[in-house]
Amino acid sequence: MERHFDEDLKKLNSELLKMATLTEESILKSTEALKNKDVKLAQNVIEKDKEIDRKEIEIEESAIELLALHQPVAGDLRFITTGMKINAELERIADLAVNVSQRVIEMGDQPHLKPLIDIPKLSDLARKMVKEAIDAFVNHDEERAKKVVLSDSEADKLRNVIHKELINDYMVKDGSTAPRVVPLLLISRHLERICDHATYIAEDVIYMVQAKVIRHQRETLKEK
Repeated sequence: MERHFDEDLKKLNSELLKMATLTEESILKSTEALKNKDVKLAQNVIEKDKEIDRKEIEIEESAIELLALHQPVAGDLRFITTGMKINAELERIADLAVNVSQRVIEMGDQPHLKPLIDIPKLSDLARKMVKEAIDAFVNHDEERAKKVVLSDSEADKLRNVIHKELINDYMVKDGSTAPRVVPLLLISRHLERICDHATYIAEDVIYMVQAKVIRHQRETLKEK
């Protein structure tokens, strides 16, 4: 019975990694669709989300079954419950990538206001934070998780830079640019929210490893 439980835990871990890979691909493709004005690629991200939704349900059902059949305690219990929370966060991240793709489709063939520099930077940071948070989960790496949490302020700063430039340098000076500014403002917000969800994953990892809740107490990480 114990051997089957261990195998089921490994399977849960493996399925979460697959979910993470699909989610990271969605972030990458949605940003590539934006940079290249590729409506077809944006549509592909939206269609792929159905597969991610199905996988989220499958993982959740597997985790619930593990809890019901084995009634785990201590570390195993934290691993399973953390896995369930991470699963939900990844699904939300994939939804945000869909939101980015929807904005791309709305923009259609309108020319970009300016060369895209900071938005791709924010996208790269978002993908990195998601990957690092998942790696921290897989390796029970508390220090890596802490670095992800502390990276969230960088995402906030990047989003603020993007908003300030788009609003002050374009929308305020020329109101006719609003239809092209607003989708980019929304996209930067979607990407910043992805960083938030990666941070939540990292916080859950710290709980899994330490049995310590740090959400709403991030300042304690900076003190060390």
